[in-house]
Parts: sequence; C-alpha cells; structure tokens
Amino acid sequence: MEKPAIVADRVTVAYGPTVILDGLDLRVPAGTAVALIGENGSGKSSLLRCVAGLQQPTAGAIRVFAQPPGGGVEFWRNVATTVEAPAWYHGLTIREHLELVRVANGRDPADEYIDEVCEALGIAFLGGSLPSTLSSGQRQRFLLAAVLVRPSRLLLLDEPEQRLDAPSRTAVAARLRDYVAAGGTVLMASHDTEFLDQIGCRTIRLSRSDR
Repeated sequence: MEKPAIVADRVTVAYGPTVILDGLDLRVPAGTAVALIGENGSGKSSLLRCVAGLQQPTAGAIRVFAQPPGGGVEFWRNVATTVEAPAWYHGLTIREHLELVRVANGRDPADEYIDEVCEALGIAFLGGSLPSTLSSGQRQRFLLAAVLVRPSRLLLLDEPEQRLDAPSRTAVAARLRDYVAAGGTVLMASHDTEFLDQIGCRTIRLSRSDR
C-alpha cells in the first residue's frame, strides 16, 4: 500500500495563550483530494502553512512524502501552493511569469498548456498585463494558473474558489479533478461545499479549540 502523502501526528498550533489546533492527527492518502472546513479561526490556514513548511507547529510532527515539510529544493519540486502569494517580477507580464514557471520546472512553454489553463480560468486576455494591474479576482486566477502550469505531486490551496465567479469555480474544480485522477494529491481549505462536491473532496471539519 502506498504511503500517505501527508501525515500529521498530534499537531498543536498556538499563538501565545490561544490554542488554534490542539493535538490534531491527519492522514491524507496519495491521489486524493481532502478539504479542511470550519469557521474562521479554526486553524485551516495555520495547518496548511505547517504542511507547507512555512510555519512550525507548536508541538507534534508533520511529514510530507515521508519527509519534513519545506526541507529544500526537492520538497518544492513536489509541492505547489497558494498558501502564501509569491513576489512577482514587476517587469514581467502574466504570460512571461507563467512561461518562466513552466521553463523552470522542465516543461516547454510553447506546448500550449499555458494557453489551455489560462483559457479555462478566463485570463487568456490578460497575457500582456502586469500583475500589479490585476483586480483581486484576476490575481487569484493568475495565482492558480501559476500553480497549475507547473508539475507537482501535491497542491496546498487556501480557499482557491475565493473571488471567482461560478464559471471559473467550475473550471478550477475540473482542473483539480483531473489532477487527482492523474495521481496528484490536494489538501485545501474551503468554505464552498458546492465547489468541493464538484471536485469530489473528502472533508475534515476543524473546530476552534477555545470552545
């Protein structure tokens, strides 16, 4: 049996005296989509940050593909995330950013995959624009495109449906379904049950530890 993509054992996250996650255990099998649901403040984003290696849990341990998260180049070759927005190059257009991501990950930027993803997300017309000129919804779709055009084994997504219209949510759900069908793993936070149903996510509800 294939090992889980993500294992969290007794993970606790606290900010000063406030405990957000208290001894959480989590197993995410490879090749599945799992969504963290729950009210604001229940620790969804904190857990994603810990799995991405962007934050250390207060206690407990996390393994991603049997290794500590955020451990180096190999980790980031396998993991793509929207948990923390990257810094964009001010002189590069949307299209040039996506081509750079594609080339840096050993793919051909002229293979039409960028066009396919941008068309699905409704941002094909923005190829010549700069990131600084985008609206919040356009920026969200651009960030998702940058994640989807690169190869990976695990996607960590923080409310990917946020600020997207209904057709764009449907397009993103279809992309994530295809990603999982091809063997990829998805862990995301979301508030949109309809969106999660479109993907076929298993859900894990987190509750605030102070209640």
